[in-house]
Amino acid sequence: MAINETSPGAQAPGTSNASGYGTVDGELLDVLSQIVGADNLSTGDAVREQHGRDESYHPSVPPDAVVFCTSTDQVSAVVRACADRAVPVVPFGTGTSLEGHVAALAGGVCVDVSRMDKIIQVNAEDMDVTVQAGVRRKALNEYLRDTGLFFPIDPGADASIGGMTATRASGTNAVRYGTMRENVLSLTVVMADGRVIRTARRARKSSAGYDLTRLFVGSEGTLGVITEVTVKLYGIPEAILSAVCPFPDLESAVNTTILTIQSGIPVARIELLDEAQLDAVNKYSGLDCALTPTLFFEFHGSDAGVHEQVENVKAIAQEFGADDFQWATKPEDRNKLWQARHDAYYAAIALRPGCRGIATDVCVPISRLAECILETRKDIDASGLCAPIVGHVGDGNFHVIFVVDPDDAEELKKAEEVNERMVLRAIAMEGTCTGEHGIGYGKMDFLTAEHGDAIAAMRAVKLALDPQNTMNPGKVIRV
Repeated sequence: MAINETSPGAQAPGTSNASGYGTVDGELLDVLSQIVGADNLSTGDAVREQHGRDESYHPSVPPDAVVFCTSTDQVSAVVRACADRAVPVVPFGTGTSLEGHVAALAGGVCVDVSRMDKIIQVNAEDMDVTVQAGVRRKALNEYLRDTGLFFPIDPGADASIGGMTATRASGTNAVRYGTMRENVLSLTVVMADGRVIRTARRARKSSAGYDLTRLFVGSEGTLGVITEVTVKLYGIPEAILSAVCPFPDLESAVNTTILTIQSGIPVARIELLDEAQLDAVNKYSGLDCALTPTLFFEFHGSDAGVHEQVENVKAIAQEFGADDFQWATKPEDRNKLWQARHDAYYAAIALRPGCRGIATDVCVPISRLAECILETRKDIDASGLCAPIVGHVGDGNFHVIFVVDPDDAEELKKAEEVNERMVLRAIAMEGTCTGEHGIGYGKMDFLTAEHGDAIAAMRAVKLALDPQNTMNPGKVIRV
């Protein structure tokens, strides 16, 4: 797989293609305008260009038209109109995904749900909330603040809840609170023919029928358009304490992580930054951390519980030669620390002005984490590439950010080769080609390497629910 590839299947706006898709013509545009209103329909170049790209290195592949929906009924009507004409539909939330998920590879209509931003119902006693798909995670937590509850999944970007569900997102808190897979209770989904289904009720567990909720979590818009999401909430911890801990080498930092998890210490966050990434973060975010492999920790719980966690982790870290912890107790200090971590991608790019960042990730069983990271770091160093490593190492997930000159074909080829070796290394260790970025069209070949004959089962599900292959075609699996 070439990480600097052009978009497969791309076509000129408003044209049909060899796959037999319909065209976005004047008749369809009139129908869409009647559904959403003329002000909520755009065929302008700038709007289409914006909706054809995400935060990744993948080039923009614009849709033929963009509709801004405000309700499930509108999404249903739009999808039905497109289905009647075999026109592709590409859902769009905030555009913060990283594997080309929103590229309109076969043209068609982009359904932007960002204006579906209503918080429908907070069930404080049950600790859950139902929101429209366009609600962003930061806005949700701001709304919840006075309830004493919060939504913990934080992929870094201020992503929409619908988009986070569609890509099975996670983030820095996943080691304690899980990913979107564990935290979504129910979904409202518009199917490929425009029908609307609800995948489950609000009960915390059920053995009633197929688990449709989990089917759509991580489906990346290829099976339907998610319009409403019910997610779990958690009580805001009594005590929160963050810390920075430098280590003499990368192996010591990773082994501290492994032993912490194996010891059952319920830390909320464990983030690894290697020397290259820490240098970038220091410069970009104004931190003054020592340039050595470092772990960022956060502890949640009661005062006594946090104290116990801290003492246990300090003992483990000292076994591996860690220096003293640097504490962040004030909210503003914690926020600065974690904002710096979330800005790691932009910090890495800033190391080489004029270059582009190619972010990739893998995830392995925790026992193989040190081996996978150390071999990857060795491979990067041998290649001569600028490629910091940062990761949610508490659950075995780490990222590499290749900072490359887009005009240097040799450099791009090296990055492609290192990326491929890293992914195949992770798969060989019983890991996965992506812990949280998803497949899009950027990692389709690696999905085949990981799942083998199971791809046929995935394809059968796709065609059963989307027989015309109009739902975000060209993503996840080839049909």
